[in-house]
Amino acid sequence: MSLYDIPVATLAGEPGTLAPYRGKVLLIVNVASHCGYTPQYKGLERMHRELGPRGFAVLGFPCNQFGDQEPGEAEEIQQFCSLTYDVTFPLFEKVEVNGPNAHPLWELLKRARRGFLGTRSIKWNFTKFLVDRSGKVLKRYGTKTSPREIARDVERLLG
Repeated sequence: MSLYDIPVATLAGEPGTLAPYRGKVLLIVNVASHCGYTPQYKGLERMHRELGPRGFAVLGFPCNQFGDQEPGEAEEIQQFCSLTYDVTFPLFEKVEVNGPNAHPLWELLKRARRGFLGTRSIKWNFTKFLVDRSGKVLKRYGTKTSPREIARDVERLLG
């Protein structure tokens, strides 16, 4: 099963898959509204707007597994992202990224690219996975890696 086949739901609860993103370079991120790294929304949105016309998309998956930093319901999350960071990139339903209830997409991402010292689990919010146009997971970036640092890798993939 490819990442395009895994069921996901939008933040509004609409079921679907990532098939509409087939052929695009993707940056898939577990996001949170009340985290010290939340300002990364600004850089993620900048990348999405500037590189989107060339075939790039940021996909945000809210997660509340780290320090209760995404406690809100879907409407609150959407409102915060829109009003605070003018987020236009797609946000999906809140997921778990670790443990027995980890979302299948995140299981696939973690299997494809391990973290620091070969760990599989996600360590904190704003872990990012870079996916090429064919759906191959190429890189995993830790929380501290800024969108600006990732932009170079995205530019290379976009050609």
